Amino acid sequence: MNLIDKVFAAISPQTALKRTRARNTLNILNQGYGNHGASTQKKSLMGWQTRAGSVKEDIENNVQKLGERSRDLYMGAPLATGALKTMRTNVIGSGLRLNAQIDYEYLGLSEEEADQWETKVEREFALWADSNHCDAQRMNNFYELQKLAFLSFLMSGDCFGLLPVIPREGMPYDLRVQLIEADRVCNPDQTLNFDNKIVNGVEINKQGEVIAYHIANHHPHSTLLKKNEWNRVAKYGDKTGRTNVIHLMEAERPEQRRGVPILAPVMESMKQLSRYTDAELMAAVISGMYTVFITTESPQLANQLANTLNIEDQIDEDDDSTIELGNGVVNFLEENEKVHDSNPGRPNVAFDGFVTSICRQMGAALEIPYEILLKHFTASYSASRGALLEAWKMFRMRRDWMARDFCQPIYEEFLAEAIAKGRIYAPGFLSDPLVRKAYCGAEWNGPSQGQIDPLKEVNAAEKRVENGFSTRARETVELTGGDWFKNHRLRVKEENMRKEDGLTIDKTVGKDSTSKQREEEEE
Repeated sequence: MNLIDKVFAAISPQTALKRTRARNTLNILNQGYGNHGASTQKKSLMGWQTRAGSVKEDIENNVQKLGERSRDLYMGAPLATGALKTMRTNVIGSGLRLNAQIDYEYLGLSEEEADQWETKVEREFALWADSNHCDAQRMNNFYELQKLAFLSFLMSGDCFGLLPVIPREGMPYDLRVQLIEADRVCNPDQTLNFDNKIVNGVEINKQGEVIAYHIANHHPHSTLLKKNEWNRVAKYGDKTGRTNVIHLMEAERPEQRRGVPILAPVMESMKQLSRYTDAELMAAVISGMYTVFITTESPQLANQLANTLNIEDQIDEDDDSTIELGNGVVNFLEENEKVHDSNPGRPNVAFDGFVTSICRQMGAALEIPYEILLKHFTASYSASRGALLEAWKMFRMRRDWMARDFCQPIYEEFLAEAIAKGRIYAPGFLSDPLVRKAYCGAEWNGPSQGQIDPLKEVNAAEKRVENGFSTRARETVELTGGDWFKNHRLRVKEENMRKEDGLTIDKTVGKDSTSKQREEEEE
């Protein structure tokens, strides 16, 4: 009761009681979300303690621990390993391939000239990308680097790539890709950072723009005895604006500087499920061993029994209570001794249903239907296809992101070097940004979605093309991941060869004339 209520209580107790009753009524009658998710009066929500925090408190202060636990799950939890590898295989596969698509109309080129230019660029890029010379460590080619970078991003939350220039014999291009593990980007030791301009190794200016990264020469938790040093690498070149650092991350909130592992929302569930699986497996193993227990009312009898056992009958020589069971052996027990067998009831018949239920929840958070997460298709064709289509929405989204943030910047730097060295002719590329953009147009094609029923998928694709809903080029990429234009040129050669050899095709019935004639003769 405040001071005013005390005055009213002394003068008019009835008025003070009305004021108190009205105030309590207002506290109960909340409005809007205050009567639902934001209610502090409902018993179901009173114990829900929350605290508002900035990106630094909620995310940045926890990325190191999240990365450690995510990598531990990948190394020890089969379900976590399968989830990350499923994403990597469907998003990247054998690698995203370059398909140059320049804006030839703006550049004043004909279709034939544009096709010749694109073919030459793809040939030059293959010279660099197919070789392990593109890797600064000289271990992987460009497509293997894509898989490594994407898997590292999924596992640690982000991945970094440097673009150094390292000349090598036998390779006309000097551009290299150097992948940096997420933990190496961190705040330097003994650095005063009162203004928070360096957040987990990411340096920002007053406007919040990322301007540089601080990279340790060795892993901060490495057991090497060498003294660790940090290098400050600017994100973009001061004079040319060239991209020096590629940062692969997926932001959840504005002003976020470091990424969160993809397993973060389901980390606790996966760990607990892994522990439960191990416990069930151990229980099944113990059940298979058929363990028995000998109970006695006299400790002296237990000691006598242990002393009469041979050493070879004991599982553990240091523990006299461990006894190995024999085959077809009959033993007579002493007085007051009983044998009880252990029946843990394993395998647990409810294990599969419980695990599947948890996998459904984790699959919803990871955007992977549980059928694909478990590689277990037992439903109908429509349900299985629906699950596959739902998963491919996420796979395509991440593929476009990977192509835009990793493949395209590297390709543009490669193209700039090729043009500067005179291996590719592109007038205006180095002087006009719009011309540069027109020349840098490209698509990055990855593995196809695959079909549960290929015949139904092909018939549906044919209908889409006939009704103008799609194109042959797009359907070819969707179904097989191929190139319709290359297929068309090759098919023209094939059909000409068939005609020359007398194997013409009868379009009316879909059979060649020789097979049709053979069937007529048989009839």
